[in-house]
Amino acid sequence: MPGIIGRKIGMTSVYGADGQNISVTAIEAGPCVVTQIKNAEKDGYRAVQLSFGEKKEKHSTKALIGHYKKAATTPKKSSVEFRDFRTEFDGMVELGKEIKVGEVFKEGDWVDAVGISKGKGFQGVVKRHGFSGVGGQTHGQHNRLRAPGSMGNSSFASRVVKGNAFSWTHG
Repeated sequence: MPGIIGRKIGMTSVYGADGQNISVTAIEAGPCVVTQIKNAEKDGYRAVQLSFGEKKEKHSTKALIGHYKKAATTPKKSSVEFRDFRTEFDGMVELGKEIKVGEVFKEGDWVDAVGISKGKGFQGVVKRHGFSGVGGQTHGQHNRLRAPGSMGNSSFASRVVKGNAFSWTHG
């Protein structure tokens, strides 16, 4: 078992032995449930599928409900497959078993954390490219504070050059 699934709770800080303030990310990791075990004979590779986070049954498809019932668990929010797990975890892995953080990692272990950022959707130029908006509120301006304003050329090119919105403000 090379990993475990979790979710970010927030940020906080801790003090080191020398009194230095260190910012840390608080993660709720596990318990995860083993929902599928793949082997080389049947599937062509070895893997373990772990699932984490409760989800209402009405928000799951019938196929997923059946998949989780095989493991004798309720529907979960996320499932991740860990391939080529180490042999020292072979005895620990069985369908429907809960895996806790202490079984996979011990204090002082180095871990690689991989995350998925929130989607921000369609953003305006102030947030996306760092534009400052049109400027002052004089000469009859109305509702133009976060608008891009003019950024293209006049006679030559007569268009916004590709990549100009970003390179113009940060170049």
